[in-house]
Amino acid sequence: MESRRGPLKSAVPSNVVSPVRRCSRTACGRPAVATLTYVYADSTAVLGPLATYAEPHCYDLCAEHSERLTAPRGWEVVRLSDGSGPTRPSGDDLEALANAVREAARPQERTAQAGGKGGGRGGDPVEVGRRGHLRVLRSPDS
Repeated sequence: MESRRGPLKSAVPSNVVSPVRRCSRTACGRPAVATLTYVYADSTAVLGPLATYAEPHCYDLCAEHSERLTAPRGWEVVRLSDGSGPTRPSGDDLEALANAVREAARPQERTAQAGGKGGGRGGDPVEVGRRGHLRVLRSPDS
């Protein structure tokens, strides 16, 4: 007897998997608008705009929970964006970005002119430590 299987029609719809990321707080189902991370070495909680994708060591928060966020005693909360700024980059933002790119390129140019001194391949910064997904790099100048 041949059986053709199609999509399950008797399946119960689930609200567990949703294209909208939800607040990480228990019993809160509101959409997330900000991402919270901790920098334990600096005793700092960093609250920024919603991350591009969910990470296991970050917490997505709704507007209400992100506004009411407090940190433990002795910790600092750094809020990267309050949402009241311009939605499009201004000319100053673009100029600052261009200057940062130029500045980042300078050490490599100096290293290449000095004959590749500075370790790493082609004057790239040398990784001296790693903690999770973060890397500590030594400047080619040092």
